[in-house]
Amino acid sequence: MATFAADTDLLEYEPQIRDYGIHNFSELHEKTYDDIIRLLNIKWWPTQQYGINDITVVGGAPKLTNGRLDSNQFTRAAVYHVLAYYIYPRLSSFSEEQDSFERKMNYYKEKFNEEFDLILRSGVHYDLDSSGTFSDAEKQTFYQGRLIR
Repeated sequence: MATFAADTDLLEYEPQIRDYGIHNFSELHEKTYDDIIRLLNIKWWPTQQYGINDITVVGGAPKLTNGRLDSNQFTRAAVYHVLAYYIYPRLSSFSEEQDSFERKMNYYKEKFNEEFDLILRSGVHYDLDSSGTFSDAEKQTFYQGRLIR
């Protein structure tokens, strides 16, 4: 199954993560991939207009096609997501007083939200024509065409 990040990427951010008893995170990376795709389908895909057809939420917008995204663009966000939503919740005791795992979970949730927003603002790279390259027209931002004062 497809993923945006691997265990090696995870170890760059948290080198000691395997010391806590979880040694293989591939299933969690797959869940993170699905979560990020779902977020893109909700927040980014319905807003895109590529000039050929306007894609709108009304009438049910088609979903984006897996494999057309630039997966390198989402590696950092995927690492933050897997730590915040899958790894640290498993390690935390969720006691009245926050433990270090719960603090890290909250930290990485915030970092994921920041990173995901930066990706949307800078432009999601989506290979609309399946050419294998990303033209400027295929790097559309979430906030395109909005007047900000």
